[in-house]
Amino acid sequence: MILLQQSRKILATFVLILVLMITTACGGNTLTQADRTTTPPVIGRDVTYSELERGNTLTGQSFGNWVVQTSKGLVQDAYVRDNNKLGVVISPQVRPNEVRPLAKSLVQGFKKNFPNQNLTVLIYGPDKKLILTTKYDVQTNQVQYT
Repeated sequence: MILLQQSRKILATFVLILVLMITTACGGNTLTQADRTTTPPVIGRDVTYSELERGNTLTGQSFGNWVVQTSKGLVQDAYVRDNNKLGVVISPQVRPNEVRPLAKSLVQGFKKNFPNQNLTVLIYGPDKKLILTTKYDVQTNQVQYT
């Protein structure tokens, strides 16, 4: 009886070792050359590509992140360039009659964060095609939609 229990333990140990060896050998290293790069390429002196996605300045990047986070799903993506141009990609749930009021709200928020300058807000559809261009003139305090 003891011999049978010991032989089952030994057999179970060998099966476990065999399974581990096979799964480790078959899993292999599936990294491609592109996966081996761990850091994004540097663009400019202190800015990486990932930082350019939302803004090419730290303030612009923060504002782009804030727009996406506070939009409650209305804005899929946002970017700020040169602290005076905001581009947003709206979600499919934004109806056509809501685009202009959304642009107006974005101009107001953009104006508070980047005062005393002319601003442009570009609204893109979910297909990333330009829908509306909104320009704010600081001299006249007027908003123009095209």
